[in-house]
Amino acid sequence: MELNGGCLCGRIRFNVTSEPRVHYCHCDMCRRATGSAFAVLAWVPSPDLTWIDATPAYRRSSPIAQRGFCPACGSPLTLAYDVSPGEIALHVGTFDDPARLEPRYNYGSGQRLGWVCCGVDLPRRETEERW
Repeated sequence: MELNGGCLCGRIRFNVTSEPRVHYCHCDMCRRATGSAFAVLAWVPSPDLTWIDATPAYRRSSPIAQRGFCPACGSPLTLAYDVSPGEIALHVGTFDDPARLEPRYNYGSGQRLGWVCCGVDLPRRETEERW
């Protein structure tokens, strides 16, 4: 499998060479980081991700994670937890063909907003992180 994507302005492009593990995330941190009701994240082994031409800027978004973004257009691109340095999440909306990346479960389900109905029939996993 090979997948490509990038930020809104096109300055940052990436290539992924493995099939991602995809889920909805309803936690407070993802909502605030994306400005949306939830995030849709595609997790891949870090060695399977290649940045093309430019790399994201990073910021510490919480005591447990950092997030990558395009410094030119501000597009959120990645999430990486300190305890899992071997994997990184990319926001599904940044892939060239996001339709290929269907979420398989919900994460942070206890923080799901009551009016969010997509993926309600998928398995649920909880998180204790709150922001």
